[in-house]
Amino acid sequence: MKSRQIESELDILLQKAIGVREHAYAPFSKYRVGAAIMTKSGAVFAGCNVENATYGATICAERGAIMQMIAAGEREPVAAAVATSDGASPCGICRQVFAEFTSNMPIVLVNLNDETGTVVELADLLPLAFHR
Repeated sequence: MKSRQIESELDILLQKAIGVREHAYAPFSKYRVGAAIMTKSGAVFAGCNVENATYGATICAERGAIMQMIAAGEREPVAAAVATSDGASPCGICRQVFAEFTSNMPIVLVNLNDETGTVVELADLLPLAFHR
């Protein structure tokens, strides 16, 4: 039963990530990303990448979703989904930001070009996360 619940939760996140990706602001790279995070309470928060001409001020979709989570008073992500044109995983900064709030969670990486997805674990993407 728990496996079906997890599949259902990941599907919800997948749909949110794909939907919010349409709102991405990516005039420089043309690489749009959507992300969604589910918290322990069941709340879902989404974010898309927002580029900036100075590049360093660019916000990744994953960090945008985390900001929404924090702004809503939540602190415990349990799963995430990232939608890109090629199934890329979160960048190192986003991995570390995830690790600030959880040591591990499943992350669905969606490749919209061939409509495939892979589920990875945060601990596998960032095995030596920095913790205070």
